[in-house]
Amino acid sequence: MAFSDLSSFGKKKLGVHVLLIVLDIIALAFAARVNIFQEFYFMADLFPLGLAVTTLTILFCTLVLDLSFQNIPIARPAIEIGLLYVLTIFWLAFNAFSTARWRHVPMNCNSIPAEYDDMRGWCRDVQALKSFVWIEFVALFFTASWILRYAVKEHKQGRTQVWSGPLSRYVPRDTTRDDFSRQTFTDYFGARGHSAFEKF
Repeated sequence: MAFSDLSSFGKKKLGVHVLLIVLDIIALAFAARVNIFQEFYFMADLFPLGLAVTTLTILFCTLVLDLSFQNIPIARPAIEIGLLYVLTIFWLAFNAFSTARWRHVPMNCNSIPAEYDDMRGWCRDVQALKSFVWIEFVALFFTASWILRYAVKEHKQGRTQVWSGPLSRYVPRDTTRDDFSRQTFTDYFGARGHSAFEKF
């Protein structure tokens, strides 16, 4: 699907989705470095690594499926919002656990003697990882809330069809109850600019 085929909101959502993936990859990179140094031993380090891999898989798969298929259920607002909030809850829980375990890591890594240069590097990686796991949590929460707010706003304006297809192709259109009940699949994904969701 070409970028021009996306709706106005869909283009914004695509940019946010890509940003989430980039932030997750950064967190994954720091988690991998920390775990390699500790030989994958501590649970406080393993949780961010496992969650970052899981989140990256979910985000990447949903993005590819949304761009590849016209009306795949996983790209509909209710499911997408649910997935993002579930990921948010997991990030919050695991971040709280790991951050508590990292409290003994010095905030000032330069306080570690110079002869332990590898420890200094590990300390910096842990501090960077600590920052990015919370950044990822905040980004996921605000993304889910942003999509939810938009969908609810459209619903309140009588555009209940917002829940019936992917927001990547959603175009606001006022539809009466009788007209919507008579819509066929062809009508719903009709000509560009005249349908609830732009044609794929």
